[in-house]
Amino acid sequence: MKTDLNINYFDQYTSSFISALIDYSPKLIAALLLFFIGSWAIKVVNRISRKIMNKREVEPTLIEFLSDVIFWGLRILLFIAVISKLGIESSSFVAILGAAGLAIGLSLQGSLSNFAGGMLIILFKPFKLGDVIEAQGASGTVIDIQIFVTQLLTASNQVIFIPNGALSNGNIINFSKLQNRRTDLTIGISYDTDIKKVKTIINLLLENNTKVLKDPKPSVVIKEITDSGIKIAIRAWATNANFWDICSEILEDSKEAFDAAEIKFQPFVKEATK
Repeated sequence: MKTDLNINYFDQYTSSFISALIDYSPKLIAALLLFFIGSWAIKVVNRISRKIMNKREVEPTLIEFLSDVIFWGLRILLFIAVISKLGIESSSFVAILGAAGLAIGLSLQGSLSNFAGGMLIILFKPFKLGDVIEAQGASGTVIDIQIFVTQLLTASNQVIFIPNGALSNGNIINFSKLQNRRTDLTIGISYDTDIKKVKTIINLLLENNTKVLKDPKPSVVIKEITDSGIKIAIRAWATNANFWDICSEILEDSKEAFDAAEIKFQPFVKEATK
């Protein structure tokens, strides 16, 4: 008798489950179709958006960021649509997401500042990959522009990570923005030295150096007269690619020419502060 009762309960549960499955199957099938079609559509949209941005020569870092935003934004919308198809109330779920987003935003204020700075750098482009810049007390070649930090490679092969928040709010010197760059070399001579002779020698060196640009014209001027001697400023223009070579060659050639003319450099004496 008890066995027959259990069998009846089992039959009732099975019948109820099958009936509920049959009633619910249209929603389940629709949700699954929406999920697979939506996933395929998201990939297509992401691929097309990447092609459009590449065709318009958008910054590679911005392409990656916008692609991720589009991908995850559409996925969140797809998830909400799927659970709505299953009959789950989506309004409460959206409210939970909003509250969670607010809590995360408050706890990550510094990171959000860096995020906003990264967006400003990517959009307004004060520098790009490969540029030589000086900012936040550091200088080097830009090797990567990320959403939160920018990476610089120094001349001594060190990688510096600068937060984008501070970078976007501070002064940035971009040495690569323009094609040409001017040297500002300073040498010292004594009061006994013939200034005109020194200027003639240096001007001749600059004229014979093929890496020195003739326009704008280089100049050799008296920069300062100190207690220990006279400071001569050498200002010559060169391309960014030749800049450091020019600086070295001018000093080296000046030393050889001064030695031949028996002209001695005057070392700079730091004045004592009271």
